[in-house]
Amino acid sequence: MIIVMKPGATEENLSRVKEKIERAGLSYHLSVGENRTIVGVIGDKKIIGSIEENMSVLDGVEKAVRITEKYKLVSREFHPEPTVIDVRGFKIGGEELAIMAGPCAVESMEQLREAAAEVKKGGAQFLRGGAFKPRTSPYDFQGLAEDGLKMLRSVGDEFDLRVVTEIVDLNDVELVSKYADVLQIGARNMQNFRLLQAVGHGTKPVLLKRGLSATISEWLNAAEYVMSAGNENVMLCERGIRTYETFTRNTLDLSAVAAVKELSHLPIIVDPSHGTGRWQMVQPMARAAVAAGADGLIIEVHPHPEVALSDGDQSLTPKNFRATMDEVRKIAAIMGRK
Repeated sequence: MIIVMKPGATEENLSRVKEKIERAGLSYHLSVGENRTIVGVIGDKKIIGSIEENMSVLDGVEKAVRITEKYKLVSREFHPEPTVIDVRGFKIGGEELAIMAGPCAVESMEQLREAAAEVKKGGAQFLRGGAFKPRTSPYDFQGLAEDGLKMLRSVGDEFDLRVVTEIVDLNDVELVSKYADVLQIGARNMQNFRLLQAVGHGTKPVLLKRGLSATISEWLNAAEYVMSAGNENVMLCERGIRTYETFTRNTLDLSAVAAVKELSHLPIIVDPSHGTGRWQMVQPMARAAVAAGADGLIIEVHPHPEVALSDGDQSLTPKNFRATMDEVRKIAAIMGRK
């Protein structure tokens, strides 16, 4: 349930609402906008139902509305204003598009430094790279683990880039948090609820990728796990879903951008690399994602894709990345973004 306070509601009015919620054994979440405050009530549905009518008649309350969706904290009803996440001074969800770019996997210091230099020139603010790589085949390259994390941190600092990397194991939360600025939860772990709760207990921003076959509701409920554990710094990532189509690696669902903007206040990033699996399609899908209203892009860039140990077919060369960024800037300007 959400309780919408009147524009002229006083602090005393709000205190009485909060007191009544706490007396019922429930908890609440405040969303303070320019004109009004919304109180989200969290807890047992039966108890919420029993106090709903009583809340509507309190002084300063405009209305009490039952939320039908299971997710609450990620809901636009709970939090009407878009969330902006500050990552070391860069605001994801603000006017400027977030550009996260780099190799799928960290292979060597030389490879990572070359990639970082190129994505920085192209306008990226974040260096992406995998130190732990969950792969479909156990015989594929699995990543350099902590050595890879150390390289990411060192190179990120050298080129003044924030670091985005995936976390795949519950036991590695503290380790990855030591090096990364943003913790990525991959598609295969979208419903690893213990991992979601673990990153929710921290404060590091979380980039939550959509599962391979997840509905938008399942995706938003996964974000709810992180937020309900206490971490409100969550952004979503559309990276394509599995369909009957075989020409592309996945089907990039850009309608999800519009859906998320309607249903949730969280920022949304689009991954055209995994979304298509073909480097030739990354540029047009990046343009389309920005036109659809995405808050940023995460793109795989490798200095030499032909010898990449992971996902070379979908990785842009530095030249192609710069060309993509040139076109994205034009679309961003039309959309009122930087």
